[in-house]
Amino acid sequence: MTLDHLPADFIWGASTASYQIEGATKEDGRGPSVWDTFTARPGTIRDGHTGDVACDHYHRYEEDLALMAEAGLTGYRFSIAWPRIQPTGKGEVNLQGLDFYDRMVDGLLARGIEPVPTLFHWDLPQGLEDGGGWLNRDTAHRFAEYAAVMADRLGDRVQKWITLNEPFIHMVWGYGLGTHAPGRTLFLDCLPVAHHQLLGHGLALRELRARGFQVMIANNCTPVWPASEAPADRAAARAYDNLHNCLFNDPILTGTYPDLSAFGADATLGGSVRDGDLELISAPLGALGINYYNPTRIQAPASEGLPFEEAPIEGYRRTAFDWPVVPDGLRELLVGLKERYPALPPVYITENGCSVEDVVNADGTVLDLDRIDYLDTHLQAVDAAVAHGVDVRGYFTWTLMDNFEWAEGFHQRFGLVHVDHDTQVRTPKASFAWYRDLIRAQRG
Repeated sequence: MTLDHLPADFIWGASTASYQIEGATKEDGRGPSVWDTFTARPGTIRDGHTGDVACDHYHRYEEDLALMAEAGLTGYRFSIAWPRIQPTGKGEVNLQGLDFYDRMVDGLLARGIEPVPTLFHWDLPQGLEDGGGWLNRDTAHRFAEYAAVMADRLGDRVQKWITLNEPFIHMVWGYGLGTHAPGRTLFLDCLPVAHHQLLGHGLALRELRARGFQVMIANNCTPVWPASEAPADRAAARAYDNLHNCLFNDPILTGTYPDLSAFGADATLGGSVRDGDLELISAPLGALGINYYNPTRIQAPASEGLPFEEAPIEGYRRTAFDWPVVPDGLRELLVGLKERYPALPPVYITENGCSVEDVVNADGTVLDLDRIDYLDTHLQAVDAAVAHGVDVRGYFTWTLMDNFEWAEGFHQRFGLVHVDHDTQVRTPKASFAWYRDLIRAQRG
């Protein structure tokens, strides 16, 4: 496969998240996170799995760095565990935590891999959650202080920073429905979480931009398809699009919140929006991170409650997670963003990948051909979007290695590298070799 439209300096990467791979949750001064608390509750995670050990990356990072180098990655998106830096989320800094990420960054640079850290990938310090978490405006200010700590420690070597990962997912699953940490079931009363996360982004953006860095946010976005052309289905699709996509893109890219009146919400999101907030949130981004997995098909609700109802997407292959595989949805999404936001900044695909029921064969190989096809077709979609004028500058597949997949525990495998979670043995899959060869070919 030749991707003719990607720029010569295109970043070829992979993504991970701290709680999903690091383990060592009680070592070297790390404080508890909301995920430590959540996974300790019976019945929250499939088969009672936890991230206490995860992939043991905290102790095996050198082995994992060697795998990244073998794959030919030119960028690595990882997240920093906030409770490893500030055990309670504020105040005294844990130097052992800073030292770990120091070693990580130095190891990446020594191998010619650009470090792209994400400051928040859902593992909020439990101490902040005890004070209200993202329902509390103060958490946004604590996040900015933490961002400044990390920038001052790593900023001599790190130029690209991501503030938040998928604030929509964290709000809905963590605070609205309770299937992710911190496990609150607030339904639509979770909307202030959106604003406080975005305010945290804006305050951290100010700290990072003052130091001259490129800053982005990683938003999970989905093309929204109405189930039919009926006015009720189209209205439901607009409502869902406003909630999922526009709620976290509009304030950043236009300085305004979308119309959420279908949800009974006004522009102040329960009074959480104050004068000056949107100016902070909409300060210019260096780039926009996009996480894409599949479109969403929406129909009018059959009963009272939410103003939309999800409808199945049929006629497409499905992943092991039962998600439809729609590569052209990524092109549609990127082109649609460019049309909706004429001043769209450069874009990085910060997550894209699929879960496959991988099997280690007797000869030690893992022939994950479905994953290769997934990556191949989605990268072609990226190339098509670039040909259409979208400025896409990098692709970080999800994920480097099989990990703790949140509420699914270790049951969903997204990695280029198979991990035996009993022995921690790493086995590069066929997709790993395919990605390595593609990177070599693209880089000449």
